[in-house]
Amino acid sequence: MTWPTVLLLVVVAAAGLLRWRRPAWYWLTFGVTLAVLRVLVRYGSVMDACGLTVPPSRWRLTLARMTNRPVPESRAPRILRLRPTRTGLILRLKLRPGQDAFDVAAASDRLRHSFGMYGVTSRELRSGVVEIRMTGYDVLKRVQMPAKADTRPMRVPVALREDGSVHYRDYRAVPHGLTLGATESGKSVYQRNLVAGLAPQHVALVGIDCKQGVELFPLARRFSAIADNPDTALELLEALVSHMGDVYQLIRAEQRVSVAVRDAEIAADIWDLPEDLRPVPVVVLVDEVAELALFASKEEEKRRDRIITALVRLAQLGRAAGIYLEICGQRFGSELGKGITMLRAQLTGRTAHRVNDETSANMAFGDIAPDAVLAAIQIPAETRGLAIAGDSTGGWHRIRAPHTSLRQAVNTCNKYADRTPDLPALAAFRPAVAPVPSARVPLSKTAPATA
Repeated sequence: MTWPTVLLLVVVAAAGLLRWRRPAWYWLTFGVTLAVLRVLVRYGSVMDACGLTVPPSRWRLTLARMTNRPVPESRAPRILRLRPTRTGLILRLKLRPGQDAFDVAAASDRLRHSFGMYGVTSRELRSGVVEIRMTGYDVLKRVQMPAKADTRPMRVPVALREDGSVHYRDYRAVPHGLTLGATESGKSVYQRNLVAGLAPQHVALVGIDCKQGVELFPLARRFSAIADNPDTALELLEALVSHMGDVYQLIRAEQRVSVAVRDAEIAADIWDLPEDLRPVPVVVLVDEVAELALFASKEEEKRRDRIITALVRLAQLGRAAGIYLEICGQRFGSELGKGITMLRAQLTGRTAHRVNDETSANMAFGDIAPDAVLAAIQIPAETRGLAIAGDSTGGWHRIRAPHTSLRQAVNTCNKYADRTPDLPALAAFRPAVAPVPSARVPLSKTAPATA
């Protein structure tokens, strides 16, 4: 056996081992080159087989007859760009006259088989231009977030989408969100990623955790206020409503509405105010919304009605005041009582992990993306963290958050504890925590070091 043959066998064996054990490494070393060659070589025949070609135009047929040449072949969409990424390929196409973006979307599964890719999704960028994102392996099996993400104020990366792109939680674009998930579905890990992403930013975190604070209190050094029971939650929410009114008074005083002021300088929310006057934005995380809506007596029913009323007010009016809601729960349905569907209508961003019943999935996506309901109830129990994310546009994606342990989230919150804003309106709810212990270690057990 000659040395070129041995070398070839070694390379093939290494490629097979990488594809089995480290698909991301295989893609970066061998897969991307092979995929580009497959797409370029098979492109014309694949488009023809998938019905994505158009017959030649009349003037081309006429010209062929006049010059006594063969009949022109059908034309496929023109490739504008073919760009490899760390997870797959991005193919940008210019559609021919008569073609539609829905034709490409309908042929996505056939394109996946023909090009030998793991997944294919498409979206229309503008009229006549379609972007096809192809993944070379299952990016959600072992989530690896990119080293650099496009972070902005109130915009944090929380998960990875099935097409390899990053899923962001952008509070300025989607102010309020609803996150559902059964026990052991990965909802808590998603919430930890959210808190860890917000911790470095100039934002006040407010938590409502009616499980006696077991989920949020370990992160308390980065929280400006925490409520661990329904009674305290009611007081906290009403304090937030009062704080919202104070912020609106500040905006009203600084609007500068005058015939001499240009429209672009008139303030309508906190982001239009000068930075030195702008109130700190507030993100309210409710860990289990059903605990706030359940009641067993007349007194508890009155408390429940006040809580839901405060939540609805914050959801309807809080965006301009810089107050954003993140509602989480295992179950979310109309049986939680009056006001729940009104609250849901204000929660634009929807994320559903594995749910135990179709009704919860319908409450999450039935009014915005009916196709996502079936995808949500089909999430297997062994894939924790896998979720369906949708919004009011009707689009939805499969996402999965990277595993973040509670210890990692606590370390992040402790690291940025000095960024915790002190809001006077919420001072009564500030969690009492011990100071962060010093990292210095005594020189000996018997005689600690002295200055």
